[in-house]
Amino acid sequence: MPENHDQPSGAEPSTERFRTELERSTGGAQPESSVEQTTRIPLVQADLEAGTRPNLPANGHKPELPKPEPESDAERTAQIAALPADFPALPIGDTQAIPRVPAEPSGWSGALPSASQPTEPDKKRRSLIRAGVAAGAAVGALTLLYVGDLALTSGTVPRGTVVAGVDIGGLDEAAAETQLREKLGPGVNEPVELRVGDRATTINPEQAGLQMDQQAGSQPLNPFTRIASLFTTHDVAPVSHGDREQLVQALEQIRPQLDRAPTEGIIRFEDAKPVAVDPVTGQAIDMQAATDEVLAHWAEDGAVRLPYTEQPVSTTREGVQRALTEVAQPAVAAPVTVRGEGKNAVLSPETIGAALRFEPDGAGGLKSSVDLPTAIGGVEPQLADTIKRSKDAEIVMAGGAPVVRPSVDGIGVDWNKSFERIDEVLRRPQDRTVQAIYVHEPAKFTTDQANQMGIREVVGEFTTNGFEAASGVNIRRVAEQVNGAIIKPGETFSLNGHTGPRGIAQGYVESGIIENGRPGRAVGGGITTLYNASYFAGMQNVEHKAHSYYISRYPAGREATVFQGPTGASIIDVKFKNVAKSGIMITTRWTSSSITVTLWGTKQFDVTSQTGERTNPTEPQEKVVPPGEPCSPSKGTPGFSVNDTRTTKDLSTGKVRTETQHTVYNPQPIIHCGAPPPPPG
Repeated sequence: MPENHDQPSGAEPSTERFRTELERSTGGAQPESSVEQTTRIPLVQADLEAGTRPNLPANGHKPELPKPEPESDAERTAQIAALPADFPALPIGDTQAIPRVPAEPSGWSGALPSASQPTEPDKKRRSLIRAGVAAGAAVGALTLLYVGDLALTSGTVPRGTVVAGVDIGGLDEAAAETQLREKLGPGVNEPVELRVGDRATTINPEQAGLQMDQQAGSQPLNPFTRIASLFTTHDVAPVSHGDREQLVQALEQIRPQLDRAPTEGIIRFEDAKPVAVDPVTGQAIDMQAATDEVLAHWAEDGAVRLPYTEQPVSTTREGVQRALTEVAQPAVAAPVTVRGEGKNAVLSPETIGAALRFEPDGAGGLKSSVDLPTAIGGVEPQLADTIKRSKDAEIVMAGGAPVVRPSVDGIGVDWNKSFERIDEVLRRPQDRTVQAIYVHEPAKFTTDQANQMGIREVVGEFTTNGFEAASGVNIRRVAEQVNGAIIKPGETFSLNGHTGPRGIAQGYVESGIIENGRPGRAVGGGITTLYNASYFAGMQNVEHKAHSYYISRYPAGREATVFQGPTGASIIDVKFKNVAKSGIMITTRWTSSSITVTLWGTKQFDVTSQTGERTNPTEPQEKVVPPGEPCSPSKGTPGFSVNDTRTTKDLSTGKVRTETQHTVYNPQPIIHCGAPPPPPG
């Protein structure tokens, strides 16, 4: 084969590509060395199969290839894609070692193969390769950006995060918490408004155990989400924390301000003008759901609306209006005339309005009625001249003895019958009159009944002396209240029940007492006197209690005390039953220091008393009242036990009854004021 030192013009592009690929594979011009040294170049399959070598210049030297300028990866990729079809494609990174051979005198023999034109499939394949390489490069770049962004934002709040209007995106957790405290701290400590329907009130977050925190979440891994965060924001609701039990207690305290009892529709009167009041449904907080709602929304703007249950009413607005037009307005349209015997009375529209009562009828409306005491009070005084009051018989003291004042029968109006058809009259536009029906009214306690009581002589009496001035006031007051009291046969008399509360408002005063050496005040006086009068009248003892300490002015074992609570409730009482055949009347006489109680009736019992010896003495204890405290020194008195025996003889039957009462008195302590006395000797 003749030597060919010049390349065919058609092979130039292929040769240029070859040079480019050679330098890219070897990193530049190859050094001259021994034949054992190899150079990695892509194999040219056609040359190997022909057994030829590439032609070199005649001088035997390697051709001087121009050193290419640095190229981009994309340009190099494009050049590789433009290789001729006969340039074999190898896997990326594969090379073939070609041993160097001794040059002939005339240089390299053989010639580079001629380039052939690429086919259509080759073009498509090269286009796909170019697109894949470009896409791979783009994906790689984006991957690098994604990984870098993750690294840079690690430990920070996701971009675009807004908590309750405060932008904390991109801040680390500590800085975000500080920012929220500065911006939201004052707001979350303000009172929280709560609403239930049309009612509202507030609670204090701290007192209700409410606190606020934020949970912005971690960095998102979704690349699309991270790209979107560069241009958008997202709101994160604050996370509320609270002591549920403490919050429930706070809600219970303000519950009366939010709950509303159901109110039925009604008709009220302004003077004589009726006004319809529409019904209002009730509302009651659902405490469980309300607690959840406050925990979830208390830190947000605006009031927290609490869930509640509705409490229905039975009336309707239409039903109330119907009662207004059909009943109330006609009722007060004109007065009602009440015809008496020789005189008439007028029931005015104002009195009618005050007497009318309305209540639900169960069908959405209202039913009416007339309050008789109110209506009677409006007309009865006008008919006073036609009415004669009855008068009960009385037993009074006259000339030192009981006398009977006779009873008087009366004439009155049976108002129930008179107003039996008042509802019908009130609906009429005309003929608005009613007739007063008069009836005979006998006395409740007649003269005969009073005489049959047999109250004519003293059956029991007792006197107590030696009271202080304050006790004298109370003695006089209790004597006034029981004076003239009558006890029918078989009835039981109760002092607390007869007088009711005995306090400052009832004219009593506090008198001085000594309790454990300390001065005190109490209301009392005259009780033992009443007990002893009933004792000697032969009355049956139902209830009594002796004093804890013996008081020398009272007979030992035959005395009593009473006590009422602050509201007047009976705690210790004196009660006795009238077991005589006659009635019993109590009369009282008093001075500033003494009281006498007398029971009057018909003498039936002969009563004697015997007081036993004092037994079981108990020595008093010594007590010291600290200096500066009120103190009344006392030598003390021993305690003891005593029996009192009452013997009662029934004069009408001769039967004798014996009763023994055992009483134990506590010792009164020895009181030292300030310090105990020094020991003797």
